[in-house]
Amino acid sequence: MKLDSWRARALIEFGYGLFRLWAKTLRLQLEDPHNGVDLVRERPVIFAIWHNRLLMLPPPFDRWFPTRQSIGLISASRDGDLVSILIERSGYGTIRGSTSRKGVIALRQLVEALAAGSNVLFTPDGPRGPVYEVSPGVIFVAQKSGAPIVPLHVEYSSCWRLKSWDRFCVPRPFSKLRFIVGAALHVEPAADAEQFEADRLRLQDEMMSLVEQR
Repeated sequence: MKLDSWRARALIEFGYGLFRLWAKTLRLQLEDPHNGVDLVRERPVIFAIWHNRLLMLPPPFDRWFPTRQSIGLISASRDGDLVSILIERSGYGTIRGSTSRKGVIALRQLVEALAAGSNVLFTPDGPRGPVYEVSPGVIFVAQKSGAPIVPLHVEYSSCWRLKSWDRFCVPRPFSKLRFIVGAALHVEPAADAEQFEADRLRLQDEMMSLVEQR
């Protein structure tokens, strides 16, 4: 089915309405021991969240990050088309690309978005994995932009796990969503290859420290 057909548009609107209704059943709880919410109010940042916790980000973003536009890096694949539509329908921006398709162009666009005052969002192990392994792109953007990386994580009191490469999490209706904000990571703009790798591993360790259900 073509995404610009009337059937596809009707299906997308139905799916979006169902998503919003489903999201309203969740009980949201913020855990922010490093005052990341205050940092986001002060300046543009790079958010980093594991791919399998991506689904229900709009509700906590609407509540705790309402004052600055956020733009997500979405895969240029056909699967990414639907994700992009859902994110844009929720009021957020998208840039299409990944490490394998349109990667360099997308990374430059993210640096430009940060310079223009927007936050950007990475799933650093997406779109194909390996799961829980940070790819270099997020560190590259931090290096070029000077923006801090703020790790995010979501834990559900009850969820389904899909049989995907990352065991994608789908919360059950009426479950509790814990929105966890990790310690911000600052990357030196002139870091050499050794420091670049150290920063990548530092971000990976911080993101994994937030994960309870793997």
